[in-house]
Amino acid sequence: MTKKITIAIDAMGGENSPKKNIEGLNIFLEKNHNRNDYLIKLFGDENRIKDHLSKFNIKNDNVEIFHTDSVVSDDETPLSAIKNSKNTSMWNSIKSQIDGNSDISLSAGNTGVLFVISKMILKMMSDVTRPALAGLWPSKKGMSVVLDLGANIECDENNLVDFSEMGAALFKSIFPDQKPQVALLNIGSEEIKGTEILKKTYVKLKDLDSEKNFIFNGYIEGNQIMNGDSNVIVTDGFTGNIALKTAEGTAKFVVDNLKESLKENIISRLSLVFSYFSLKKFKSKLDPRKYNGAIFLGLNGPVVKSHGGTDAIGFYHSIDLCYKIMKGNLMQEIKNNLSHLNDREKKN
Repeated sequence: MTKKITIAIDAMGGENSPKKNIEGLNIFLEKNHNRNDYLIKLFGDENRIKDHLSKFNIKNDNVEIFHTDSVVSDDETPLSAIKNSKNTSMWNSIKSQIDGNSDISLSAGNTGVLFVISKMILKMMSDVTRPALAGLWPSKKGMSVVLDLGANIECDENNLVDFSEMGAALFKSIFPDQKPQVALLNIGSEEIKGTEILKKTYVKLKDLDSEKNFIFNGYIEGNQIMNGDSNVIVTDGFTGNIALKTAEGTAKFVVDNLKESLKENIISRLSLVFSYFSLKKFKSKLDPRKYNGAIFLGLNGPVVKSHGGTDAIGFYHSIDLCYKIMKGNLMQEIKNNLSHLNDREKKN
């Protein structure tokens, strides 16, 4: 019998949990009612979880509950979490991977604590210099992967090369029919522009392009991220986090102002009637819930971080992301890419 994809969920992490977590799970179960290739393991307060499962009338053989007594608070520091989090829903959902009981972990809890205990429990992959935080980004041609989004403030050329290999593997696991096309985020597209680290990375990636793990498109500027010509955008965590927050703020600004403009007078309200479906499609394209779920890459097991303030729809998309990347055999894709990188280094 084929092994089921097993997703360990911290049911107590994030705002309005476990209600929104269970409601998001319910959406996932409804959309995948004809599949039987997955198993969901919920970690948290058993009574509260059962109460919400009952409210949504969830009676599914593919859902299991594992009781934990504690929850990682939003105010917890990574240092205190190391001492106090060993019986929390977050800790146990990640530990289930090491115990061989799950393939991937998902939490909407404290980001800093999640990163620290994920690294502590799962450990770094032997071939990776630093872990990275990767996220999905909408583009004109579909979806892109962007990393690092904040795990590493400073990076050298070896880190950025690792991020390129892991980002390409992530993209391939989600979109197996598309070729990863990597680009370095820079202040210009010319080879002479950028820091020395970016220039060194450029040379390394240009050489690795022949390995067929990805196509290297060179440099990309911030205003080209959403063009879709490159679908794996690589940068350091400082730049990546600023780019992400800027894009989120811009999208919200555009949508909010468009709403206000369409309510200004009777003419604009009438135009809303005729352009309803186009506007609905536009709003859906920029809906951040569809891209909810950042992935820690470089550990001996994948961990997905859902936004703590997302709603049930956003949490559903995080669960769906977990399913897709395990269906696409993410860890094996990363190992394959890194093995090619190591073979190249040995030859040199």
